[in-house]
Amino acid sequence: MTPPPGWYRDPSAPHQERWWDGTTWTEYRRTPGATGYGAAQPPLDQRPPRQPVSRQPRPDGGTGRGKAVALGTAAAVLVAAVVTGFLVLGEDDDGAFGAQAPSATGTATGPAPASTEPAPSPTPSADDPAVVEDPLNGITFPLPDGWVRPEHVAQNDVMMTTDGTYDCPADGSVCRHGLVISRTVTANAESDPKALAQQDIEDAADDAYDRDLIGNKPFGGIESHEEVASGPVAVAGRAGYYVRWRVTTAKGPGGYVQSLVFPSTVGTESPIVVRYVFDAGADGPPLDVMDRITEGIRPVGDADTGGGVGSGIGPSS
Repeated sequence: MTPPPGWYRDPSAPHQERWWDGTTWTEYRRTPGATGYGAAQPPLDQRPPRQPVSRQPRPDGGTGRGKAVALGTAAAVLVAAVVTGFLVLGEDDDGAFGAQAPSATGTATGPAPASTEPAPSPTPSADDPAVVEDPLNGITFPLPDGWVRPEHVAQNDVMMTTDGTYDCPADGSVCRHGLVISRTVTANAESDPKALAQQDIEDAADDAYDRDLIGNKPFGGIESHEEVASGPVAVAGRAGYYVRWRVTTAKGPGGYVQSLVFPSTVGTESPIVVRYVFDAGADGPPLDVMDRITEGIRPVGDADTGGGVGSGIGPSS
């Protein structure tokens, strides 16, 4: 009898199967058991007919299809449970659903949630480019526009200077249009800010416009002076006093000198004297910068305790 069409062991290659079309061997070959995509297939008109699938009855009267449906339903229930669990775990206290937390190695793809906490008040710091700190006396100064921290200045108590230098009008040394100096009063038994300011103003004028540290006269000496302002002032929450002179020099436009005295907020509360030296004339700093610097003096670490000219907090003594 002639075998019916089908896959049989290839007589020329026993490790393969070859399609017998019912009459002769064809060129279709396959690995034994190969099925699905990529397996060699015979012509449609030569393929063996599909065999009916036998469905044996189950003891409970069900069928294989019923089992498949049951398994599919169970899988659907399981997926639904997993999704529900995810949504419940992802729900916040307000009932809104949040995004799944990224893994430890993941990268955030959205902005961080905005904080509802109020922003803290800025605290003066030596790292702030607009603030100069005097750590010895525990205070900070605002740095006005056009002013810089001292560079190449012999005095270590100079807090700030105007930017740049110029040739002094008399002896040819280098001068600056503005200086602010801070020092502690230690060699004086007096503690009253008014008395100390009145005593210091003459020395401040001489140091600025009469003779320098090595005895030269950058402006040819002082010819005269007049007091242009004085009075009580609140500085860093403390009662102080200031005196301001207009100084006329032998050469150049002269300038303004101010002595400001107030108790320290640290240590033994020794008096602090702040000297202001501003050249007069078109190149000198505006006088209102003195008041702005005074108003901006703060204790270190305290952004709120201020003061200023005209801010009274009680008698200065």
